[in-house]
Amino acid sequence: MASPFAQRGSFLVYNAFRSEVATARIVSALLAAGKEVRLPRVCGDKLLALPFGETEVSPLGVREPVAGEDGFCEVALVPLLAFDGEGYRLGYGGGYYDRYLARNPATVRVGLAYAGQAVEALPREAHDVPLDALVTERGVRIYENRLTARALSGYNEE
Repeated sequence: MASPFAQRGSFLVYNAFRSEVATARIVSALLAAGKEVRLPRVCGDKLLALPFGETEVSPLGVREPVAGEDGFCEVALVPLLAFDGEGYRLGYGGGYYDRYLARNPATVRVGLAYAGQAVEALPREAHDVPLDALVTERGVRIYENRLTARALSGYNEE
């Protein structure tokens, strides 16, 4: 079955760090399909979506794009360390993705994880932005109640 995100044209895709789900093959497939791919770059307390291209290692140890202008992405593939059944995620604690997603409410928020990263519940703060969908090796879970304007109707495999 085709991905429910395949019709989208622009994607923010992170460069995997430590134990995060690898994204190199995803980036290659998106580029081969003619999709716009952007990578995150942290500037101060803000995460920017810069065009795919040359990268460098940031002070945080993550490969980030060197140059380009911030742009809107229809889909953001979001890294995580853990997730719960309600679509909340735990990251490395900087809040960069939460702030990015809050600034871009029309962006579909898709977490990439391993099924073993599931936990029963996570602590939450007011600024935490939940996922719209979660992709693991076991399938795709859509949190349909969150997809009002970004509807991916009828696709829930997990």
